[in-house]
Amino acid sequence: SQFVESGGGLVQPGGSLRLSCRASGFTSDYYDLGWFRQAPGKEREGASCINSSDNSTYYADSVKGRFTISRDSAKNMMYLQMSSLKPEDTAVYYCAALTPLYGTKCSQREMSEYDYWGQGTQVTVSS
Repeated sequence: SQFVESGGGLVQPGGSLRLSCRASGFTSDYYDLGWFRQAPGKEREGASCINSSDNSTYYADSVKGRFTISRDSAKNMMYLQMSSLKPEDTAVYYCAALTPLYGTKCSQREMSEYDYWGQGTQVTVSS
């Protein structure tokens, strides 16, 4: 079971990209979902997540107001719409699925708890 990612690429500052992840071997609707990123020379960090219980979302301060996480249960997919991109958004982006824990939001969980991961897709923001 894993995610298959697509949608990365090279974009100019101020531009937009949409990342997609298709779940394979499991039903993503039953999981909390998250997007992580890892910039060159830095540790992987959480960017956003969405709870399966009520579709409430969380965004890191660095992406709040610019990124939007969503899920399409019918297609077994998740997305990250990114706009007003900055050079500091350059990173490999990973999608992931997390078994929900009753009474706990995805923002309160650790990256190590995620069950399924995508292979990563490169996003480069440069002029």
